[in-house]
Amino acid sequence: MRTVILDSKEENIVRCAEHIANGGVVAFPTETVYGLGADAFNPDAVREIFRVKGRPSDNPLIVHVHSVRGVREVAEIVPPLAEKLMSEFMPGALTLVLKKKKDLPDCVTAGLNTVGVRMPSNPVCREFLRACNVPVCAPSANTSTKPSPTCARHVYDDLYGKIPFILDGGECEIGLESTILDVSGASPRLLRAGGISLQALEKACGRNIEVVGGSTVALCPGMKYKHYSPKAEVLFSAYYGGMSERIDEVYDTLVLSGKRPVILCADFNAKKYGERKKYEMGADYEAYARSLFASLRRADADGYDTVLAEGVPSDGIGAAIINRLVKSSGGKII
Repeated sequence: MRTVILDSKEENIVRCAEHIANGGVVAFPTETVYGLGADAFNPDAVREIFRVKGRPSDNPLIVHVHSVRGVREVAEIVPPLAEKLMSEFMPGALTLVLKKKKDLPDCVTAGLNTVGVRMPSNPVCREFLRACNVPVCAPSANTSTKPSPTCARHVYDDLYGKIPFILDGGECEIGLESTILDVSGASPRLLRAGGISLQALEKACGRNIEVVGGSTVALCPGMKYKHYSPKAEVLFSAYYGGMSERIDEVYDTLVLSGKRPVILCADFNAKKYGERKKYEMGADYEAYARSLFASLRRADADGYDTVLAEGVPSDGIGAAIINRLVKSSGGKII
């Protein structure tokens, strides 16, 4: 199969939507990362997503919709809190976990009685979903365990020959996956940190939100399995006053042992690392988040065997950055 990257003109959006209608899978942009989509009500198409990615079948998918009507097509109950959050954060980088409708195939939700659903804000994605006219389930459009794709070329590098079309919407605005909030029970629970901060959600909810640290069952994508990992070993530092000195020490030890490390650092810390190899990740933590997955892929392409990543404060987007670094490093904190 030949894989083609299509620009986002209307005829190509329609072409990709028609492929979805015919039971195919298509990669498409969102404001978070690129997704690999199929008609959520076509079980054969959904199973093709798992095959193409090499994704475990007990890892649920998120359903992407164009409008509130789409949410109601897959969710049995939309409680008042969900209505409030939808009005405040959708379209946007928030996934709500709701009780699912019985006719939504179990392969979408990995047998769970809940479904994660979101309404992306990316303009190309919104036009694509509108043209599809069906809920589109999608994980990130990469090979399982690899860093998520934040541009069309990342998808091409991972999935060439496995899918026919990649709809190109440019680089993703946020660069980390959506926040996942479970509102299917009596109290809201944060299952995954992402593009919408916990602080913003608690303000909207008017209450504290339980943060779920882990589970033997994959309650949402990114919870159970290894994720976001390049070929290089990833190590990251806790965020504290001596962070840069500790990274320098580890870097120098790695070089003496014959390793080729590279440091991920905020622009304002770059001078602290002298002539050591580094990628400057931007002027603020939003830029760090946007650059993270691309930088992990770049480290592999540049031949580095170890990535040393600066830690960040845990508020705002920092919680999502820390979550991804924990996953990509296997919890190896220096």
